[in-house]
Amino acid sequence: MSRHQDSDKSRPGSGRQGGYKKDSNSRGNAPIRKAPSKFKTKPEAPKAPKSPKKPSNPDEIRLNRYISNSGMCSRRDADIYIQSGNVKVNGEVITEMGYKVKLTDSVQFDGVNITPEKKEYILLNKPKNFSTAGDDSQGSTNVLDLVRNATKANLMPVGRMDKTTTGLLLFTNDTEIIQKFTAPNQRSSKVYQVSLDKNLKFEDLERIQKGLTIDDHRVYVEEITYIEDQPKSEIGLKMKTSNVKIVRRIFEHLKYDVLKVDRVTFAGLTKKNLPRGDWRFLTEQEIINLKNA
Repeated sequence: MSRHQDSDKSRPGSGRQGGYKKDSNSRGNAPIRKAPSKFKTKPEAPKAPKSPKKPSNPDEIRLNRYISNSGMCSRRDADIYIQSGNVKVNGEVITEMGYKVKLTDSVQFDGVNITPEKKEYILLNKPKNFSTAGDDSQGSTNVLDLVRNATKANLMPVGRMDKTTTGLLLFTNDTEIIQKFTAPNQRSSKVYQVSLDKNLKFEDLERIQKGLTIDDHRVYVEEITYIEDQPKSEIGLKMKTSNVKIVRRIFEHLKYDVLKVDRVTFAGLTKKNLPRGDWRFLTEQEIINLKNA
């Protein structure tokens, strides 16, 4: 072997730089044994058996979540209201954190009755032959049938409309809005288009504008006009009442037969792009306007 070959220490297997190291377990097939530990380990204590988890009652919900679901405030803020004694359940003040209520319980938040549903607001352009009454005989058509598939919320119509009256009808599960727009002293304006069996005399129009006494009650309108480019039997009437019966009584009191009443605006909401029989959800801005109306 030449000197040049002896001096080549970097060839494979030589153990030098560039070579390959042998596997530490390459000698035979004997397994590698670990050195025994110098420290004694404590035997693990037996784990206590886990107590079975109590099944949650689907009919109960935490009070703060109930309030949050109602849309009044966040859960964190609800806890503050609960601690400060501003929440009642079935008439009793509750300050306990984590308190659970049933969906059938009566809950008052800061003096207002609430429900754990998200507030929904739907506007319907009501067609004829649908009633708002809740005690209709079996087989009759109800306005709730028209919006039944819109949401799972328990909607109620705001105010009453008979079968022959058409136009805008608001539905919601917001009890504050329902009370607001059905109260006798509510202040939002509605516009009705009334079709009569004959032309309305100008002197009768003036009498209505000045106010009428009907059944010992004074009835006032905000505005009454003939509808432009229509026969004088087509009348526009602006009033604050949402009671359509009063609209009919005004004209019947003056010996006119009312053929049709159509509500064309309700608290700033209009029938624009809403065909008869169709419904839509209110926009966020419309909801704000409604609450401030």
